[in-house]
Amino acid sequence: MNNNENLEKAIKQCWDDNPTNEFDSDNPIVRLHEPTFNAEEIIAFTKQMLTTKVTMGEKVTEFEKKYCSKYSYKHGVSNNSGSSANLLMLSVLTSKLTKNNLNKGDEIILPALTWSTTVWPVIQMGLIPVYVDCDVNTFNMDTNKIEEAVSNKTKAIFSVPIYGNPCEMDDILSICKRHNLMLIEDCCESMGAKYKDKYVGSFGRIASFSFYYSHHITTLEGGICVTDDHELSEMMRIVRAHGWVRQVENKNKWIEMYKDFDPKFLFVNDGYNLRITEPQAAMGLLQIDKIDKFIDNRKSNAKKYYNELKSLGDFFSFQTTTKHSENSHFGFPMIVKNNKYFSRDEICTYLNNCGVETRPIIAGNLARQPANNLFEHRISGKLSNSDTIMDNGFSVGVHQSLANDAIYYVTGKIKEFINKRTKK
Repeated sequence: MNNNENLEKAIKQCWDDNPTNEFDSDNPIVRLHEPTFNAEEIIAFTKQMLTTKVTMGEKVTEFEKKYCSKYSYKHGVSNNSGSSANLLMLSVLTSKLTKNNLNKGDEIILPALTWSTTVWPVIQMGLIPVYVDCDVNTFNMDTNKIEEAVSNKTKAIFSVPIYGNPCEMDDILSICKRHNLMLIEDCCESMGAKYKDKYVGSFGRIASFSFYYSHHITTLEGGICVTDDHELSEMMRIVRAHGWVRQVENKNKWIEMYKDFDPKFLFVNDGYNLRITEPQAAMGLLQIDKIDKFIDNRKSNAKKYYNELKSLGDFFSFQTTTKHSENSHFGFPMIVKNNKYFSRDEICTYLNNCGVETRPIIAGNLARQPANNLFEHRISGKLSNSDTIMDNGFSVGVHQSLANDAIYYVTGKIKEFINKRTKK
């Protein structure tokens, strides 16, 4: 047996000896997330480490091309997180080298119900976030509220399909067309989701996805920006790595433009170090092959949750999948309706004490967070639905490894809790 075979055998044995996602009815724990990787990815990661080729190179390029091929995106530029993907998108869209770019002081309409790193890159680039309310059923931006928020300073809409649920893209595209607005998509929670048989991330000028541990697939940390615009993808390669032209596909363009500079060390824009690594890409190449099964499992698990809990409609409302869409289910969210028996915090505490992890829905109404007091922003209309979800919403895990026994344990504990409260 050679060294590689010994390595693989040892890793497989270690993995088998330490199961991470089996449900134990004697010690029940139901986590929000379980790893999408197993010994196969650990072996690929380790083998790549052993080559000592670890900084961004051929594996990363292979990973980007495979991901784009999977979802029919033309160009993909990977980076070190979904948050960095948003930063990279906004950095490039505000660059003076980008055609039809955004400028400081431009307003960007985005949902109040979102994660912080949808908003921070907007303000970091000198743009002004405009918060709008969501639809209480789909959790996505209410397109009527988007229309109301448009001003003469509005230059873009930043759509966010919440918890894997596609936005009403026809309505959003219609608004963009009427007001000559750019569409940017933050799809970090919604990999593999579809609107009218078209994958999210395919509708705007540019889109982001995340490969964080808790998401649909993982490279531990990681993200990617996708676009059909080759020039944008080239600028992202520049900004991703220090403003350097080293990794662009068409170096000659820049070398001819700046002949007095060493072509190996030519910097044409400001930039960051947002690069992903070769071992992560080796892991990601395997994850792409598994994502369809993972999403199928999430869909099946969400359906089981709903079927078990729909009789409790007096106490809960559930996210409604947008018409003509396929939800890729980041989690299973629930809203506690106003009732005299219990609050959201009380049922979450009960579930947590029973070994069931819960969490708020994203960051709730981000416009309420104290950080907003530090920067210019605008709130369009009331954000009552976002407040309702923030104050009364929670989610439980719907991940790919969730066993039926775990689902029935969670739903059983919810029913048990309600029976105890309503019989008092």
